[in-house]
Amino acid sequence: MIFGDDVPAVPATEVPQDAYLLDVREQDEWDAGHAPEAVHIPMGRLSDRAGEIPRDREVFVICRSGARSAQVTVALNQAGWLAKNVAGGMQSWAQAGRPMDGGGDGEPYVA
Repeated sequence: MIFGDDVPAVPATEVPQDAYLLDVREQDEWDAGHAPEAVHIPMGRLSDRAGEIPRDREVFVICRSGARSAQVTVALNQAGWLAKNVAGGMQSWAQAGRPMDGGGDGEPYVA
């Protein structure tokens, strides 16, 4: 599926510090490195866990590169949420020097 300019997006540098950041990557990607305040709901589990996503605030959706999160952003917006895709995903997040936590002992990284 190809998305054009109709997917609302923001660069990683413009995600507010107190934003609701929804990480839709798989568990191994999350474990490698993620934004400290992000909420992890893998894309495949969204339909089961949609009730956990707040409807009263903007949702910033992130994945590895921005492709899966673009799909989720479109789906959330169509279902009544106010969502924006984080352009470039965790790759851009890491390149921008935004904070990251990991699940292991080593430095967090984008898998």
